[in-house]
Amino acid sequence: MPGVQLNSIALSFGERVIFDAVNFHLDRGDRVALTGANGSGKSSLMKIIAGEAEPDSGQVSPAKNTRISYLPQSGVTFSGQNLWEEVELAYREFQPMIEKLRDLESKLSRISEGSCETGELLEEYRYYQDSIADSHYYDRKEAMEIVLQGLGFLHEDFHKPINTFSGGWQMRIALAKVLLERPDILLLDEPTNYLDIEARAWLADYLNQFKGGFLLVSHDRYFLDNTVNRIAEVYGRKLTIYKGNYSEYEVKRAADMVQIMEAYNKQQEEISRIEMFIKRFRYNSSKAKLVQSRMKALEKMELIERPPGTRHIHFSFPAPPRSGDKVLTIEGLKKSYGEKVVIKGLDLEITRGERLALVGPNGAGKTTLIKMIAGALKADSGNLVFGNNVTPAVFNQESLDSISSNASVIEEIESVAPTELIPQLRNLLGAFLFSGDDIFKPLSVLSGGEKSRVQLLKLLLHPSNLLLLDEPTNHLDMVSKDVLLDSLKDYEATLIFVSHDHYFLKNLATKVLELKPGQSKLYYGDFDYYLYRKDKEDDDPSDEKAINKDEVPSQGKSSYEEEKRRKGQIRSLEKQEEKLLEELELLEKEKAALESKMGIEEIYSVPDKIKDIKNKIDQIEFLHNKKSEEWEKVAQELLSLQE
Repeated sequence: MPGVQLNSIALSFGERVIFDAVNFHLDRGDRVALTGANGSGKSSLMKIIAGEAEPDSGQVSPAKNTRISYLPQSGVTFSGQNLWEEVELAYREFQPMIEKLRDLESKLSRISEGSCETGELLEEYRYYQDSIADSHYYDRKEAMEIVLQGLGFLHEDFHKPINTFSGGWQMRIALAKVLLERPDILLLDEPTNYLDIEARAWLADYLNQFKGGFLLVSHDRYFLDNTVNRIAEVYGRKLTIYKGNYSEYEVKRAADMVQIMEAYNKQQEEISRIEMFIKRFRYNSSKAKLVQSRMKALEKMELIERPPGTRHIHFSFPAPPRSGDKVLTIEGLKKSYGEKVVIKGLDLEITRGERLALVGPNGAGKTTLIKMIAGALKADSGNLVFGNNVTPAVFNQESLDSISSNASVIEEIESVAPTELIPQLRNLLGAFLFSGDDIFKPLSVLSGGEKSRVQLLKLLLHPSNLLLLDEPTNHLDMVSKDVLLDSLKDYEATLIFVSHDHYFLKNLATKVLELKPGQSKLYYGDFDYYLYRKDKEDDDPSDEKAINKDEVPSQGKSSYEEEKRRKGQIRSLEKQEEKLLEELELLEKEKAALESKMGIEEIYSVPDKIKDIKNKIDQIEFLHNKKSEEWEKVAQELLSLQE
């Protein structure tokens, strides 16, 4: 069976040991995610398996005729031809076989009928013809079109010069090529970094149908949960395998980490006792042998690494100044680039405390809208009116480009931090995963993910009550995303943000605005509600309702008074909906608290107490169902008012 085996792989960078005797096998059909802390060696291991790097010792043994394709994390660029021609190079390994066929055809045409060579040549010809047919070479054009469109390319992109595509799109091209190679083993290092939600969903479907085996690195929980059935964690210079998807791995790993932390603490206590003994009796000649034996014991001790993630620090950032209840009103907003209409007739009202997610395909206007709200881009027409005491702040790629000086990380943070927070900056930097000497790194040498963390920390240290975040999760690992998510959930501000991370959207958004070129639609609920509504609309296209007033004839006929009344009804229903959602959340928390009590021995051992709790849970469920019905009714009224 095609596959690859790793035996006793060891790797060091200087005195730092990355791997020590790692064993691992990846076979056709395996679906494995590679995970671990930053700098743990995930990309290095990928390169070793791909044959692009050599280990210090150990052996990589691919099975005979195993084909391996590798997508690096970044740095792939193409030039010299158009998109279609470049992607077609994924089939270049079949070119010698095509030439061999042509050569055999030429030979067969020259030999005389009945020649003894005919049978041998025909057999060889059939072998090459069948090999090419089995490789799907003759279906390549259809496959290329499916993959390119799945990754977000349009038909009109196919013949564009390849050097006109940006860095992110260049990585999509590289991904398209490795997928079309149809290898036995596929190695993907952070393929989701440059993909939007639609492209990630397509890639997940592709991988689920992929016949070969794959090993991938991704920081998208939802993507991993839907693609892999094993997790290979790099930790303590070893590779530990967990069965299941990423969510199942997190549960199992948490239990393992408790045990490791207990062992770590016990070992640290033992080390402290030994060091205290050595310090106390170092110069006592009568204890010299005992001191020497303890020093040898310390040298031989195999140190347990502190589990990753245990240094997580939760911190409440300074509260921003309170804004008015009405934060931003957008009326009739329009923006075009030449003949391409991106945003048309957008009406939107943002109230204090909302966390609005902007979703939609690439080119739908998400970044354009963020830039217009931030004042970095002018609208063609329409109005943007900020409410009382609104102080916007923006995070986007342009803000990262400004982080390039020779100042250190700690100096950059000190320059924006309030005086009262200066003593706590090391803890803050620790919370954003800058520890030890990392805080003294010059900004100019930071990676994309490190620059993102610096800029996000600066943003949160300088309180603004309207945060505009354009893809803040790009290039952040799982731990960094969790730190950011926790910070934003607790941050007392209004958020308008773009993200392609399903988990981040699910846990942060309170409303969703879907943008398509020239169209928009607001969903009065969280990301799960948005997905629920989208599923219903896919089943029944007539159920879809736009909020773009230029496309709704009834709006053009409405009088000013009717429009005013309609908006008043919407605001009233929004308040009702918010109140009902809060009540539902409280009921769910109350039910969870009661259910946890049922696991306490003093309660479950007393039948009357259990009965009392069950009755209370039944009452809560009855109220929850009733409130849910009320909420559905209000939500439906809101949707109908968007007609």
